[in-house]
Amino acid sequence: MAEEKFLAFKGLKQYDPGMGWAQVHNFDHEPIDPPQPAPVEQASSEVLQDPLLGELFEQLNRPAQDDLAQNWKVIAGSVSLLSQRMNQQRELRKRLSTIDVELDALRNTILKDLQEIQRSADQQLSLARLRAEVSSLAQARLASRLRNSPP
Repeated sequence: MAEEKFLAFKGLKQYDPGMGWAQVHNFDHEPIDPPQPAPVEQASSEVLQDPLLGELFEQLNRPAQDDLAQNWKVIAGSVSLLSQRMNQQRELRKRLSTIDVELDALRNTILKDLQEIQRSADQQLSLARLRAEVSSLAQARLASRLRNSPP
């Protein structure tokens, strides 16, 4: 019932894939004859000439120029690049951590070597002072004997 009222509007067109756009007739004034099926050859040529289907085929053959799709591609590329850079950053941090451990080990080795050199140098200095004192003492005694000895 509601469909009959809807179809009764003057100027309303109806789309039929086999026929294309057709004027809808008023049910109160003129009866609509049911459309006769077109032969297969005639129907396929009508489909190709149908402006709505032609436009749909054009849209299918034409790549989408959707700004959102392009933006999503850009975003996807950026996310991919971000993931790569984060992986590189993680690897660099691991390498940096390994290098830091090596640097600490080298610093400790250098400090131990310097302490060993300092201990050795202190020991050599102590021996040199002891030799200097012994030499000074020996010189003083020899000089004292030489002064006290009869000619």
